Amino acid sequence: MTILLKYFRVWWLMTSHSIQMFFVSRLGALLFLSGKIMRFIFFFGFLLLLFTKTKTFAGYNLNQVLLFYFTFNLIDSATQMLFREVYRFRYYIVSGNFDMLLVKPVNPLFRSLFGWTDILDLITLGPFILMIIFVLTKIPAISFGHLFVYFALIINSMLLATSFHIMVLSLAVMTTEIDHAIMIYRDVVGMGKLPIDIYKEPLRSLITFVIPVGLMMTFPVKALLGVLNFRLVLYTFIFTLTLLFLSINFWNYSLKKYTSASS
Repeated sequence: MTILLKYFRVWWLMTSHSIQMFFVSRLGALLFLSGKIMRFIFFFGFLLLLFTKTKTFAGYNLNQVLLFYFTFNLIDSATQMLFREVYRFRYYIVSGNFDMLLVKPVNPLFRSLFGWTDILDLITLGPFILMIIFVLTKIPAISFGHLFVYFALIINSMLLATSFHIMVLSLAVMTTEIDHAIMIYRDVVGMGKLPIDIYKEPLRSLITFVIPVGLMMTFPVKALLGVLNFRLVLYTFIFTLTLLFLSINFWNYSLKKYTSASS
């Protein structure tokens, strides 16, 4: 408990610093936030336009598809908010400043993951949660059990995203390359804006069980709607824990192969 409190204080100090930086460059931050909002609105308008021509999409009605989209944005914004430091990690490697992280009394993985909290994504979380609640009121027959599994799978999705970001950091330590890896991750995860049922086999299975976009973005909503069986729910948790274990071991391996830029 003492360790958790210590790391929470460290995270809060780093978050406070990132919030202060937001007020230093307010115009740029507001322009960036406006761009995110406009991108969300355009895709939301696309979905509304789509349902003027059809009543269902891959077997789902408008409210259900919106639930997929809003849940995707919630998970995506939460991961970007927490792990924005990953996008800046290459600088630490090529400049040699990563050496300083290794000698400090804070776990370097924790510092590399949570060193920068993006307040712009934090701002968007509230509206996404309200949108999800509003859409849920439009969908009948949602049980408390399904709602519980939905929240559990969202937490599971955050752990999956954590695993991917740890792997990206590990690759950066070994190769100094991170920009392309994180952008590939962003592009692949973007396939989860809509239910993976829209994709044909074998692509659907590929992005479900190999590249787990489906597990991360689609399965929580499917569980909420009661169309996901228990075996797949159990598989999702086992897959996530396995991937998290492997990613941490990969990080430890990359540290052994790390060669300081100053050496």
